[in-house]
Amino acid sequence: MSESSTTSALPMRWYVVHAYSGMEKAVERNIRERIERAGMQAKFGRILVPTEEVVELKNGKKSVTERRFFPGYVLVEMAMDDESWHLVKHTSKVTGFVGGAKNRPAPISEAEVMKIVNQMQEGVEKPRPKVEWQVGELVRVKEGPFTDFNGAVEEVNYEKSKVRVSVTIFGRATPVELDFSQVEKV
Repeated sequence: MSESSTTSALPMRWYVVHAYSGMEKAVERNIRERIERAGMQAKFGRILVPTEEVVELKNGKKSVTERRFFPGYVLVEMAMDDESWHLVKHTSKVTGFVGGAKNRPAPISEAEVMKIVNQMQEGVEKPRPKVEWQVGELVRVKEGPFTDFNGAVEEVNYEKSKVRVSVTIFGRATPVELDFSQVEKV
């Protein structure tokens, strides 16, 4: 049987591979290397490690870090047969496939994959702050002229990384605009 007839007979589907936590990127690299060495490029499509960008404020400075939102999982697009299953299953730091029978994993739907890809894309376009503020939440001011005052969050502006807090000064509620780094949860 020629190579082209075996690959065209099998559809490419997405499968979830379980990896050691924190080793997702290594697993992605290892699978890619094994595909190259085995010459099985025709049986594999994309390999995704679902991550999003998260903005952290450290000492008043913004830093963007990558956060895995499915720790321990790697998505692999592949034509499933004994050979391709074996290649992924026996990649170092892979513990197996998620879903389906032991040697016949169940694929996930294109819609599920698109949801994950969209979440990844959103994270790149507007990174999520690591700390999320709620309107009405009580906070303590830890920097600036209102240090040690407590107040309630009135408004949150993620684009500018600012919160408007209602602080009571001389018995009157006064709205104060502060950076995320200037307040902390009570």
